[in-house]
Amino acid sequence: MERPLAWRSVTVVAVLLSGVLLALSPSYGYHRDELYFRVLSEHPGWGYVDQPPLTPLLAGAGIRLFGDTITGIRVFPALAMAILVWLVALIARELDGSRAAQTLAAAGTATGAYTLIAGHSLLTLSFDLPLWAAAILFLLKALLREQEPRWWLAAGAVIGLATYNKHLIALLVLGLAAGLLAAGPRRVLASPWLWAGGLLALALAVPNLLYQVANDWPQLKMAAALSADKGAELRMMFVPMQLTLFGPAVSVIAAFGFVRLWRDRRVRALAVAYPVAAALTLIAGGRFDYTAGLILLLFAAGCVSAAAAARRVRLAAGVGLALSGLGSALLALPLVPVAELAGTPVPAINEVARESVGWPEFVAAVQSARAAIPPAEQATAMVFTGSYGEHGALARAGVPRVYSAHNHLWLFGPPPDTATTAVLVNVGPQIRGQFGTCERRATVDNGAGLDNEEQGLVVWLCRDLRTPWSVTWPRWRHFS
Repeated sequence: MERPLAWRSVTVVAVLLSGVLLALSPSYGYHRDELYFRVLSEHPGWGYVDQPPLTPLLAGAGIRLFGDTITGIRVFPALAMAILVWLVALIARELDGSRAAQTLAAAGTATGAYTLIAGHSLLTLSFDLPLWAAAILFLLKALLREQEPRWWLAAGAVIGLATYNKHLIALLVLGLAAGLLAAGPRRVLASPWLWAGGLLALALAVPNLLYQVANDWPQLKMAAALSADKGAELRMMFVPMQLTLFGPAVSVIAAFGFVRLWRDRRVRALAVAYPVAAALTLIAGGRFDYTAGLILLLFAAGCVSAAAAARRVRLAAGVGLALSGLGSALLALPLVPVAELAGTPVPAINEVARESVGWPEFVAAVQSARAAIPPAEQATAMVFTGSYGEHGALARAGVPRVYSAHNHLWLFGPPPDTATTAVLVNVGPQIRGQFGTCERRATVDNGAGLDNEEQGLVVWLCRDLRTPWSVTWPRWRHFS
């Protein structure tokens, strides 16, 4: 018999979470990814060289529905995290969790560091987490309710749709397949419903896959570039970040959840899915958060065990999650004033906070360089940036004729060959060497003493382009 649903307490947690996220949304500033997604949203398509289309699509929808403001673009992430809270609570319920287990799962999810980061800013993670949670919920239903095999179709539908946000959902599929083969129940592999769900997922993903084929698999190039650039660093950080993604208390409870799943032959395959996904991520040099969806599954299972344990265990779990949640809030949310941020551990731990500070100062530095160009030259002069965040910040500020060769933005170029005068920022000597003269016009200073990717960048004013942009443009393309 299915457990009663703790709908009141879970709803309260979800509403409080989204309310806090929206209330704090104007703090600090845009993250560079949000500025990039804003640009991509103006060029809708079946995909982009560095990602599928869903997140840019939702960025554009947020802007149109709620306004072209920092809060407007962050409404959907806040709602997505409220949905995530509900889905994790439902996962706990599916694993025979009581109302207390569901409430514990909802509260722990809502106060997790990555939940707060994903809900505060519009990132691909913001929508990947609920998509993984929905897929896992339906996979659990299919495995636990063999008399209702149609849940494989629901799982397949979500997995297929998830490919439009990130292709990482393949890690869940590979982990489940490895789990079924290694730990069973292998009879599930003979189910026509499972294969029908797989075919449905593939059918839904076809337009996305066709984009990759037609464009020579740009996502693989992006993955290779990320691994080559930061693979060693990401591998070194993988284990400690697994313990802190949602807070240490969540990790401890998740460890008990792994044991619970392993002991249940019906869902043991999903316990195996986590180490498989972790191993594949380490081998590929991928980001440490690729396993986040499976950590939430283990946590939900652990909440079922914690809620059914002795009173002191329940008390320890609740206190641990409260303390962990407080630490997560301080690290993940914009609670520290910008002027004091550099003196705290937050920038070193939370990249999103670090890279959300200083965009107005960056734009002002570029604008000061543009102001030095005589009016006659300004009509054809352009701005060239080294990264998509810089391009997005200038586009958001209305700066005309901004170009970049970073990731998908390269496809929007080249600049016209008449643009022989350019403001350059975050570029190397090779690009500056294409001009007859280059002079320093400004240095970016965020005014907070915060060391991030924009701090200290030199803004150059260059004239007398030697070789037309149309000739050199293929050289400047880069991925990261």
